Amino acid sequence: MVWMVVRLIFSFIASAVLGVALMFATLMLAVQLSSRFDILNGIARALESAIGTQAFMVLGTLFYFGLVLTFFEWRKYRYLAQVHRAVGEIAEGRYDRKVPVKNNSEIAEIAVSVNLLVERLVSSMEEERRAEQAKNELITNVSHDLRTPLTSVIGYLGLIEQDRYRDEVELRHYVQIAYAKSQRLNVLIQDLFDYTRLRHEGASLKLEQLNLVELLGQLLEQYRLSMEEAGLQAKLQAEDKRLLIPGDTGKLVRVFENLISNAVKYGSGGTKVDVWLKREAGYAVVDITNDGEPIPEADLPHIFDRFYRVDKSRTESSGGSGLGLAICKSIVERHSGKIEAISRNGETTFRVRLPVVV
Repeated sequence: MVWMVVRLIFSFIASAVLGVALMFATLMLAVQLSSRFDILNGIARALESAIGTQAFMVLGTLFYFGLVLTFFEWRKYRYLAQVHRAVGEIAEGRYDRKVPVKNNSEIAEIAVSVNLLVERLVSSMEEERRAEQAKNELITNVSHDLRTPLTSVIGYLGLIEQDRYRDEVELRHYVQIAYAKSQRLNVLIQDLFDYTRLRHEGASLKLEQLNLVELLGQLLEQYRLSMEEAGLQAKLQAEDKRLLIPGDTGKLVRVFENLISNAVKYGSGGTKVDVWLKREAGYAVVDITNDGEPIPEADLPHIFDRFYRVDKSRTESSGGSGLGLAICKSIVERHSGKIEAISRNGETTFRVRLPVVV
């Protein structure tokens, strides 16, 4: 702004000086020409008698002043016209249009601001479009996953309501199936509720200091029986007996329960579930590793996406809600941590990084 004022003042002063100089040169040229040509001498005397010498000089100086000032400002006005055209095209919806930026012009700052505004507008529109697409996908997936068990519940209850069963044994069988499907519905709805609440930060964290080594030891003990039934051996190895982190115990328990249960459920053909803990660059690093069937490399970047299943052939009873790992990721990220999956050489590892107590 200051440079704009300074340049404007300079243009006025320079135009005034040059206007006076050009008027003086014009008068000198007019005197010489009128002495040689009688017709020019007559015109000069007629003007002098009509408006006076001083008025003639003032008008001439103003004329030259305006001419020189226009010459100085012409580039700026032409650039301003370009900016105006570009802004008009942007206003009509051509967001790929850029306002030209010329570093030697004070209008360049306005052009830069307009371009930045358009970039942010486009980014905001793209983000809104992605959010709308994600919402539509969420609704579609939820509708699909809820419809299957709900159809079964309605179907079997309909058979019962119409007395279409042979005996009490078949009746109890229908009731058992309807009950199992309703439990499935409850799990899906609860997972969906937890996921959306975590994504929108509606659930506050109750942070406290907790010993991660002790927490994982207790969880492995809880899963000992199911691991033995699956033919798996569990091992916990930690560099320190105490690895303190600030965290919400309930939510972190859910993360590690999900990872351990997945290792037990999907480690088919495996023999072990190893849990390793170490401190690394201000973070507690937890590796939960199982052998057996690996995760395909093409699926690794997507396994934390909601409703994503590695094995598309898994049924609703064996495939889970498809939200477990997405919920884990949300919880870990809300603790300022990171979760990733690695699958190679016949082993699959889920690695969780959480900040340690300073």
